[in-house]
Formats: sequence, C-alpha cells, structure tokens
Amino acid sequence: MRRLRVLIVDDEPGIRESLTGVLEDEGFDCLAVESGEACLEELARQAYDAILLDVWLPGMDGLEVLARVRTLDPEVPVIVISGHGSIETAVKAVRMGAQDFVEKPLALEKTLLVVKNALRQRKLEAENRALKEQVEHRWVMVGESPVLHALRADIAQAAPSNGRVLIFGENGTGKELVARAIHERSHRRKGPLVRVNCAAIPESLFESELFGYVRGAFTGALNDRAGRFEAAQGGSLMLDEIGEVPLAMQPKLLRVLQEKELERVGETRARKIDVRIVAATNRDLAAEVAAGRFRGDLFYRLNVFPIESPPLRDRREDIPLLAEHFIQTSARRLRRPAPRLSEGALRQLMTRDWPGNIRELENVIERAIILARDGQLRFDPRPAAAAPPPPSRSGALPLLSRAAMEKHQRDAIVGALDQSGGRVSGPGGAAELLGMKTSTLFSRMSILGLRQKLEVDRSHLVHFQTVHGFGYMFVP
Repeated sequence: MRRLRVLIVDDEPGIRESLTGVLEDEGFDCLAVESGEACLEELARQAYDAILLDVWLPGMDGLEVLARVRTLDPEVPVIVISGHGSIETAVKAVRMGAQDFVEKPLALEKTLLVVKNALRQRKLEAENRALKEQVEHRWVMVGESPVLHALRADIAQAAPSNGRVLIFGENGTGKELVARAIHERSHRRKGPLVRVNCAAIPESLFESELFGYVRGAFTGALNDRAGRFEAAQGGSLMLDEIGEVPLAMQPKLLRVLQEKELERVGETRARKIDVRIVAATNRDLAAEVAAGRFRGDLFYRLNVFPIESPPLRDRREDIPLLAEHFIQTSARRLRRPAPRLSEGALRQLMTRDWPGNIRELENVIERAIILARDGQLRFDPRPAAAAPPPPSRSGALPLLSRAAMEKHQRDAIVGALDQSGGRVSGPGGAAELLGMKTSTLFSRMSILGLRQKLEVDRSHLVHFQTVHGFGYMFVP
C-alpha cells in the first residue's frame, strides 16, 4: 500500500525538522519546504495527501498560498499553522477551505492527531463520493430508443401530479427505476421513497407490515411499530408486485387509499397519511379482475396513470449503451479494469432474445467480466438454459397494450363519474374517488376523449358528452 505523503511548509528549520521526524516515525512520506512559492512548485510536480501550512511566510503569505492550493487541488486537506494565535486568521483560513488550525508552539502529539483526523476525513469523503456515484449509476436510465423516449415522456407527465401510477412490465425491465424516476421528479422528492415487495410478505403479516401495530396487538408485539405507509409519510410508497396482495387484504388497502388514513393493528384511532402510491406489476390486472383474483375497485384506484416499462427486445438499439454502462459499473464494483467489448461480442448481445430483460443483460456482463481474459469480454454462443419459473398462484398473464390500458383508465373514470352522480370535485366527487386533483382529471378526460363537448353556464354546470352518452358535472 502506498505511504501517504505530507507536504510541510514553514520558514523555521526547527519546525520543519520536528514535524518531518514525528510524521515519518508514524509511517508518512514527508517533504518540507520553506516558502509558499516552493510549495506551489511541489504541488505542480506531484499530489500530496495533506499539507501543513504556516500562515506567516516570507514573500507569499500562507493565506495567499492556501487560495492557490485550492485551485491546484481542491480536495487536499490543509492544516494551517500560526504562531500568533489569531482567531480572526483561523476563521478566515477555515472559510477559505482549511481543514483545521493549530497554534505555535506546536504540541507534536496534537499536531499528529490533527493530521490523522484530516486524512481520515478525506478518506470518508472519498468513499461517500464513490458511493454516491455508484448509486447514481445504479439508477440512471440508459438508452436513446424511441420507446425509451416515450417512457421518459410518460414519466415527465406523471411525475408532477399527485396521482397514482401503475407501472406494467415484464420482470427485469426496470419498473423500480421508473418508480424512482417519478419520485425524483415530483414535489415529494425530498421525502422518502419506500419500496414494498408484496410477493415477499407472508399473507399473515401483510396488515402489520403495511400499517404497523401497537404494543400487545398480538403475541410478540412488545413495542409500537410503524408500518411502511407511515415510513413513506410525505414521500412515495412503491407497491411492487401489487398483483400478489392477498384478496382478503385488498379491501383494507382500498380503504386506506380512499380515506387517506389507517389504523395500526390493535389500534382504534385513525392516523392521517400523506403518501403517493406508485404500484408495479408484471401481470395483466384487468384479466386478474375478470378472473376474480383482484378487486376491480382497487384496480381502478391504482390505475390512474398507467405506464409500461418496455422489454429489452423492443429497444435493441439501446443494448450497446446498456452494455457499456454495465461494463463500467460492474468493473468498478468488482475492482477490476473495464474490459473491451469487441464487435463480435456486441453482435452476440444484439442477437439474443433476453427473456430476463435488462437484469439478465447486467448479470451476463458481470459474469463475463469475472471470466475475462486478456482484457476481452467473451460470451457463450448460446445463453444458459433458464430455470423454469416458480409456480404462481395466479399464473403469468400477457401485459396490457397501451390501448388496453387507456381503455381501462377510461372505464375507471366513467365508473367514478357514475358512482359520484356526475360530480367531479368536492366530497365524494370523481376526482376524490380516483385520488386525483380536479385539474388532473379534466386533463386525463381530454386525453382519453371524454370531453368531446363542454358548455359552462353561469352556475358552473358543465355539460359533457362521453362514449356512454351525456352527463353532468358540478365544478366549484
């Protein structure tokens, strides 16, 4: 492991000698210079891990040197030394970017501790930056295909509203990425995004997991515990694999969505919640409703703004960009040099069917990096046979087309208008039943062709024609 380098800048030979001795005894490589000019020349020649800088120097003073150092290496920690004990100088140095401040006469043990703390802080900051970059790379939406541009447009349209979103897509297409993009572009982005995998929760624990419980509610409930809805307060809750919610649990979930309040298990008082719901599924929920495996009213509540996450076979032109992205991120995670993707290897990737979609592509590339030789990626001519999917209680069903999703959304709005007696706003109005703003509902009605004729009189009675005939809506 490389020894850490410390640059000492002081015009007193005794201090340079003392600091060099104590730091080298601790395993550091040190260089001591007597002027600011020499310091800048040395920094231009090579990088240092820390700098001990005297404020009072002949020629260029320490604060001027500090300002120049910040332009040459903004990340290097600088510890300022002063023999005058000036608090004003200390404050000014820190404001200019100094890591810490020590006074003369120097206590060598204290100075050594300050240097070690500064280096430890720099290491933590570097690790945090690397982690942040890794997270950002993990959630970036890569590609320039027409279907991905359409997906981005859907996200941009859905994100600013508070309406519920239902994301359709095969396994591995990035539905969680779509949910995260919606959350990050919404007014709730400063709040939490809480993900719940509904397929991973045992049926007996669904209610307590989502809504929480109070002490004594059941055996083992030793303390109060908030559920996932409360954890997402002020933010967004992603209900992944929503089609796996047990049928007996669906009325309780529907009530929470409708009333915007919940009761913890074992509790009688209602708690108000402010959470945006983004659900996701790989199933045709309309077919599930027809088969009696999913409640229609819950489906209509969730399906306010449907978005389809496209399979990889529909965006093959994105495979080169995705492959390069996964090569870089996987190599960084595996701490290996990023191999080169040859034309032959890329051709293999482009001709596969990718039943596991983007997740399968990422895993194939990670395996190839582990097995890479001579800096070249190689893939098996044929993908390994996939294991048969585990049995499901509802079975895999085809995805809804965009036209089908729009039909179901249109039916949901018409059904809500029928239920509300034609009222759009106010208590019990269609907008409230659907969990939408009145303006958002009018916008969706226009898009879906439900506002073919509008006439507003002085009493704000809106006359409209739908595919089912004529109706009336009251608007405040």
